[in-house]
Amino acid sequence: MLAMWLMLAGGAARAHEVMPAIADMTRQGDELVFEVAANVESFLAGIDLAAVEDTDAAPEAQDYDRLRALPPEALEAQVAEFWPRMADLIEVRADGAALPLELVAVETDEVGDVELVRDTRLTFTAALPPGAESVEVGWAPRLGALVLRQQGVEAPWDGYLEPGATSPPIALAGGGQASGWGALLAYIPVGIDHIVPLGLDHILFVLGLFFLSTRLGPLLWQVSAFTLAHTITLAAAALGYVTVPASVVEPIIAASIVYVAVENILRGGQLTPWRPAVVFGFGLLHGLGFASVLGAFGLPEGSFLPALIGFNIGVELGQLAVIAVAWLICRAAMLRGGEGARGMAALYLAVGIVVLPALAVPMAGLGPEMQAAWQPLLLGAGVLFAFSAIALSVRAVGAWEMAVAMPASALIGLVGAWWVVERVFL
Repeated sequence: MLAMWLMLAGGAARAHEVMPAIADMTRQGDELVFEVAANVESFLAGIDLAAVEDTDAAPEAQDYDRLRALPPEALEAQVAEFWPRMADLIEVRADGAALPLELVAVETDEVGDVELVRDTRLTFTAALPPGAESVEVGWAPRLGALVLRQQGVEAPWDGYLEPGATSPPIALAGGGQASGWGALLAYIPVGIDHIVPLGLDHILFVLGLFFLSTRLGPLLWQVSAFTLAHTITLAAAALGYVTVPASVVEPIIAASIVYVAVENILRGGQLTPWRPAVVFGFGLLHGLGFASVLGAFGLPEGSFLPALIGFNIGVELGQLAVIAVAWLICRAAMLRGGEGARGMAALYLAVGIVVLPALAVPMAGLGPEMQAAWQPLLLGAGVLFAFSAIALSVRAVGAWEMAVAMPASALIGLVGAWWVVERVFL
């Protein structure tokens, strides 16, 4: 079971490699100009970006790696050759009429570190019919997600298109910018989604805080310190005041998971005076991790602050949801304190090993990407149900700590340690 969780968790830890393309759309006279920054190697290799979170998981991974190592001029030539097929995957309509697309320029970054994504900038145009008032942009599912930003007008429209989605009609004269409340509400789901189901590293850190003690006080001190810290760095990074490479941030986030897990075991449920300060320090780094997501999505210039607040609210709701679910699963084991409840233990065991795995069947309908994101969470919930069943089946004093809190912390620490190794050396 541990090996399976490490395997699934490792996939989630590398999920940032598949990022949305970012397109700036500008009207210049009688044509639209699109400037798109994208990972074109994945397009050329034929990877379905709606189905994977990491190019290494795609059947076309070898082709992708070969393309990733090509010098810029060679890759640019392949993009130009591929363009007619790619144009068929992009839909631009003006007042409902489809517009042909013409590739104008391709510019690719140098190879650099082949383990990292590099951007290629495509510029293409679409001739507008006379009197056109609005435009819709569609992006095929296999091209992944798209951040679309209108430029050169007052109150421009911008938005995040899921794979296969089409934008609403965008007024070419501008005025489609979301209101402050609209931006705030639109970014709350983005923040939630980054925690549940996609933020497995953040989930494990929050669970590490939860398993220190069943008392509300220690949990509040830790969560408050973590929330304050990541709010500070999230805002600072989003405003451009702080920039730290992901190659530095991500291993330290993994190390923070190991720290809280190890201290849980060594301190036996006691909140040390320094723990909130340490959690605050790690929270600063988690905030930088959250900021990398906002960098991929982009924040609307006219509604920057509401969107930032909305994202942070979503992150907090996601964290509270994780704690609430963990508390509900473990509540019986915490409250009984070793009294023993064999019937309930059997029920918990049945849920953990039968009901939760059965949910994988209907989950297949959500698509490969969401299925891969939820699998580690279902497995983790099943482990908690199993640990709680053990605590409920015995009458020993301290059953909760010995059967749930300590084993769960150890498992969290092992996953965090694996991520440290993976993010530094692999």
